[in-house]
Amino acid sequence: MKAALLIADGFEDAEAVVIYDILRRLHIDVTLISCAASGRLTVKSYFSLSVHADDHIDNLALAHYDAVIIPGGPDSTMRMATDPQVIDFIRRHDAWGEWVCALCSAPARVLGNNHLLHHRRYTCSGDLWMQCPEGTYTGENVVIDGNLITGKGLGVAFEFAFAVAEKLLKTPNPGRNQANHIYFSHPV
Repeated sequence: MKAALLIADGFEDAEAVVIYDILRRLHIDVTLISCAASGRLTVKSYFSLSVHADDHIDNLALAHYDAVIIPGGPDSTMRMATDPQVIDFIRRHDAWGEWVCALCSAPARVLGNNHLLHHRRYTCSGDLWMQCPEGTYTGENVVIDGNLITGKGLGVAFEFAFAVAEKLLKTPNPGRNQANHIYFSHPV
């Protein structure tokens, strides 16, 4: 299984790192793909963490992944939403029936603003759903509809990552075992 994790300047640090960490722990091949301007591989997160990506979106016109994952971050998702190469990359994978996975602001900004929700059920952070011309907002933590997986935000990053892993691995067992190993009891 191969997953593409798209990051642009301003990506949400913890969302990207949690997703990357969980998928790698479950032996899923994750390629960090820079969507930064000018072909840069080094991308700065929302809190200025520098991450060196494996490749740049400019080089991947013919690439094929089992999942395309887009973490949130206001600046990152606004940039990706207006980048024709990013939208084409996502649209192509969606048309192939591969997993399209978006967290936090990404479902509304990147997918919704580019008519990629296709009237499917989804969730996202805050009231960004009000700006989506299509799709059915649910407000749930994680929503799976067809080949679309969406998550509400940073607070559900683990739940989102395990949902993605379960679909990629086609079984819940490795993810559940890893969740039991990582999760801790949290008083309400």
